[in-house]
Amino acid sequence: MQPDEMELARSQKGFMPDSEGEALHEAGLRAARSGLGPLLEIGTYCAKSALYLGFAARRHSAVLYSVDHHRGSEENQSGWEHHDPGLVDPATGRMDTLPEARRAVESAGLEGTVVLMVGESARIASAWATPLSLLFIDGGHGEAVAWADYRGWSRHVAGGALMAIHDVFPDPGDGGRPPYEIFCHAVQSGLWSTRDELSEGSLRVLERNGVPGRPAEKGSALGSSSPGASAGTCQS
Repeated sequence: MQPDEMELARSQKGFMPDSEGEALHEAGLRAARSGLGPLLEIGTYCAKSALYLGFAARRHSAVLYSVDHHRGSEENQSGWEHHDPGLVDPATGRMDTLPEARRAVESAGLEGTVVLMVGESARIASAWATPLSLLFIDGGHGEAVAWADYRGWSRHVAGGALMAIHDVFPDPGDGGRPPYEIFCHAVQSGLWSTRDELSEGSLRVLERNGVPGRPAEKGSALGSSSPGASAGTCQS
């Protein structure tokens, strides 16, 4: 990353450690360079990760779609650890991270690269038809929401393309289980290969097995085991 790009991404409001953001940027560069399709992230929040991925996409004239309802995940609501009162709309009393995300994308000069998509991830996924060069899953970490993101979007990752999952913690004491269980489910399905050289900290990156560029058949990127099944044996 260029020094000014790194400074903007690091200073933006969000929860991604610097080293993981830089690793995400590197995965984004590889994806954008591949020409396999646009990049897509689930969980814009205030666009910190969108800057890391957006700068990568712009380098190779690719596009990043960033999906979020902008009402905050469960852990962002009032009374929870990651609540930020400054992101509450005083007119409605509800979380609204869209204005902050739009300002961040504009300030970074990425309005021609990053497309902010406002809505429920699963609803948008149900109408999506374009193969992806990279899918970044970092939305809500509750079981139902996280699995809906994986089921709805992983099928759109092209063969040879990447899927990155954030907040993957083998130790339950470090964080919630759904991202880790989804990662293990993907690995154990045999449909994905880990890319340790692109992973960092709680960011895990996998590559979709199969013919490069060919989109997954419906349901084929999901595997067959149930949520949480044998996840305790993964420990990657």
